[in-house]
Amino acid sequence: MELTPTAPAPLLVLALPEETRPLLRRLAPALNARFGAPKKARRGRFGREFSWPTLRVLTTSMGPRNAREAFADALQSATPAWVITGGIAGGLDPALLTGDARFEADGHFPKLAAFNRLGLVSGRFLLVDQVAATAVEKSRLRAESGADLVDMESAAIRALCRAAGLPSATVRTVSDSATEDLPLDFSRLVDADQQLVWWKLAGALLGSPGRIPHLRQLQRNVTYAADRLAEILHAVVTDETTGAPGDAPATRLT
Repeated sequence: MELTPTAPAPLLVLALPEETRPLLRRLAPALNARFGAPKKARRGRFGREFSWPTLRVLTTSMGPRNAREAFADALQSATPAWVITGGIAGGLDPALLTGDARFEADGHFPKLAAFNRLGLVSGRFLLVDQVAATAVEKSRLRAESGADLVDMESAAIRALCRAAGLPSATVRTVSDSATEDLPLDFSRLVDADQQLVWWKLAGALLGSPGRIPHLRQLQRNVTYAADRLAEILHAVVTDETTGAPGDAPATRLT
């Protein structure tokens, strides 16, 4: 049964515009045709929400503090039916390749059946407060935690969900594998609010122009991982058998 505009809307939570844009490209046409343009609202200092009567999409900005702030603001606006927090992430399991997905969910999460139909594999996520930039660092985190991917926002959001009694899940796709070094240490290029400082990025590239081709490859990997995430989340929220907004059932993703 399809959700009605009077029912609580599910909430999808992502950190970065690069993650949100491909998802909105998939979701917005059908929702706009049915309900018109989404309502837009600021959430916290850096967050932004797009909402239709049957679905809400929140971008929080990077890092656990920004995630908690934006998500708490969104909860004050309206209580969602359920929450999926998603994003791209660095891999810790060496077997995972760019675009591979893992999920973690409450046992009673309404979309578990959709995850299974899509062929998603459950995994473990490790909350970190800065980007894991080197293969050596990722190997250490893997050895210490046994986690499959790193996470900078989802654990913080799901803790708030548990406190509020909201069913929640995490879905993440790999943007950089466990064996890859990032072309730059992005933790050195952000300010105290986890916002990219462009002059620091420009200085890093001017000082090491040989890193530019590697940065372009990372951008391609990020785009691929974000598109993969959007494909998964679109399939989950448009699954007809569990009452999601949309027009097509979930099919297994390969």
